[in-house]
Amino acid sequence: MSGGEPPGVSGGAGSQGPAPGEAALEAVYYTDPLCCWSWAFEPHWRRLRAELGSALVWRCRMAGMILDWGSYSDPLNAVSRPLQMGPIWREAQEVTGAPVDDRIWALDPPASSYPACLAVKAAERQSAAAGDLYLWRLRAAVMTQRRNIARREVLLELADEVAAAAPSLLDAERLRRDLDDGAVREALREDIKEARYRCIGRFPTLTLRHHSGTGVVLVGYRPYEALRSALTQLAPELAPP
Repeated sequence: MSGGEPPGVSGGAGSQGPAPGEAALEAVYYTDPLCCWSWAFEPHWRRLRAELGSALVWRCRMAGMILDWGSYSDPLNAVSRPLQMGPIWREAQEVTGAPVDDRIWALDPPASSYPACLAVKAAERQSAAAGDLYLWRLRAAVMTQRRNIARREVLLELADEVAAAAPSLLDAERLRRDLDDGAVREALREDIKEARYRCIGRFPTLTLRHHSGTGVVLVGYRPYEALRSALTQLAPELAPP
């Protein structure tokens, strides 16, 4: 599966597996809808979930990468203005082969990633599968179609599209209402608080913990082979034959 192909839209899409304690492995995925490296990581993350099945239980955390451009700074990549984000997206495309159109940063740069993060939390309120599919659609829209997911009207249009494709997963009208719900805003605050508490500032970041108590943290984009290598060391019983 390439980064541009959608996940399945059946009722099992995005399932977070059994309750914690029943699975051999637990994962927490810290990401942001505007993170190009997370978009490139999508096929590897989904493949890992598909292959592990019920052996994995996972949670997704929206990390709030860009509150606004007045406060955002990425000294590692020398990014402090929207135009400087374009070369980072081009690099992600060149390194990973993921479909990316960086022209949005010159034509209609998103002012913040928080609206999209909040919309994902609103979708997650319906189900993990709804949040998972909606997050994928947000990424595809901004990364490949230059649709500004900082705009509320775009978020709602995309919700309508997901609801039309997967009516059993997402109720677009409910998402509209939940966007202004205090509980959804609190859920996003908790995600951001957790990421900061754990000093996670680079995305994607994936934490894996074996039921024995051992764990590993993978920071930044990783190809599938790197995921499997980490898994073999952490949980050799889960490695494929």
